[in-house]
Amino acid sequence: MTAHGASREALAAARERVDALTDSTSVDAGRLADELAAVTALLDREVSLRRVLTDPAQAGEAKAELVQRLLAGQVGGEATDLLSGMVRSRWSQSRDLVDALEELANIADFTAAQRSGTLDDVEDELFRFARIVSSSIGLRAALTDRKATTSAKSELLRSLLGGRAAVVTERLVTRLVTAPRGRSLEAGLESLSRLAAERRDRTVAVVTSAVPLSDPQKQRLGAALAKLYGRRMHLNLDVDPEVVGGIRVRVGDELINGSIADRIEDAGRRMAS
Repeated sequence: MTAHGASREALAAARERVDALTDSTSVDAGRLADELAAVTALLDREVSLRRVLTDPAQAGEAKAELVQRLLAGQVGGEATDLLSGMVRSRWSQSRDLVDALEELANIADFTAAQRSGTLDDVEDELFRFARIVSSSIGLRAALTDRKATTSAKSELLRSLLGGRAAVVTERLVTRLVTAPRGRSLEAGLESLSRLAAERRDRTVAVVTSAVPLSDPQKQRLGAALAKLYGRRMHLNLDVDPEVVGGIRVRVGDELINGSIADRIEDAGRRMAS
């Protein structure tokens, strides 16, 4: 989510609240994710409702009371309290509230994966699935077909991911595919990968090499990139024999060509020696 002004501040506060909630082992992070996703779907459909909940002319407490009445018995107290706090904040656009809720649902799912020790698997599976989608025109068409039903897309994803990927991966991808909310599938998967890396306070580096990197090479490259960017790096690895210079590294919007990558590896070797 790209937030501006008031929405950025409101999102930051909401993320602090969801982090505080999911820090408690008594909170079922997976269930919270499902409930926040359900509320996201509700507000995505009900345009007039989300406008009321983000109307700056309405008192925050009155909006919070409306949330309590609407969601009573529908979702748990944690999800209700989160949304109640969010509607007390100011939002630049009503849609920003829905985008924020969706992000919180994803954060809760990544927290569930972290608790179960599968967060690394989820990160890697999201990356691999994105690569599969980008290389298969037929699969992408099936997953983005506006005429296909939600149940048909869900069943296709179950056949692809069920039993082969972490539960959280399947849940995240299914939500993205069945409720894209105007995004491309590729953009949604990239956003999920960034958020997964952020949960571990790391940045994703997409590394494409002409040949598979050895474990020592991966360790040196990871250490050198971490030193260069000042934070931990998660390497998503891909092999493409046609890569010029033998290796290409992309960190966010920044592309590092082969010659620079060679210098980074040299720096990593010097650090290891």
